[in-house]
Amino acid sequence: MPGTQAAAGLTLQNIGCERSGRLLFSGLTAHIEPGWLLRVEGANGAGKTSLLRIICGLLAPRQGRVLWQGQPICRLREEFGAQLLFLGHLVALKDEMSALENLHVNSRLNGLAAPDQAAMDALQQAGLSGREHVPVRLLSQGQRRRAALARLLLGRQIPLWILDEPFNALDRDAVAWLLQLLTAQVLGGGIVVLTSHQSVALPDTVAVATITL
Repeated sequence: MPGTQAAAGLTLQNIGCERSGRLLFSGLTAHIEPGWLLRVEGANGAGKTSLLRIICGLLAPRQGRVLWQGQPICRLREEFGAQLLFLGHLVALKDEMSALENLHVNSRLNGLAAPDQAAMDALQQAGLSGREHVPVRLLSQGQRRRAALARLLLGRQIPLWILDEPFNALDRDAVAWLLQLLTAQVLGGGIVVLTSHQSVALPDTVAVATITL
């Protein structure tokens, strides 16, 4: 990752995080340029999810600031939100709704266009062919995860992806599919920031950096 003075991309300046009176980390500084994947690793409770939430602007840091394209995200607000796609470690799906209905709702919340055919194609590519209209409560954990990840296929034009444990509950085929999707996003000039308890076997052509909390 090049020096932190560069404007393009995502910059973390002296970030510190405190939760419930406990200091999780401090002095975290990094710059992630377009075309890089940043993996955040650490033990349970180290603050990985908190860091992702700080980057998204959902949690205020104890100290420091986050910059996007050289500007503090607290000033950009909606402009930053439109360039960000965040998927938390929970699938955030409504059980009574189908995978297709959930994809429509979540895509609209992210400002993404999701015509019926595009949404159907995304679910099929995610491995849910024939399950698009099934209520989410009837899907397996892996299928629920695939339904949530299908939003990435509709958000390939969004330059910053923040993913919290995206590989959870995925079988080998789904892991391979997600790795291909992440590879294409990074090689296309996007930035991906993710946490993962398992190794991320991306090809050598993908620039990967790691932060250990």
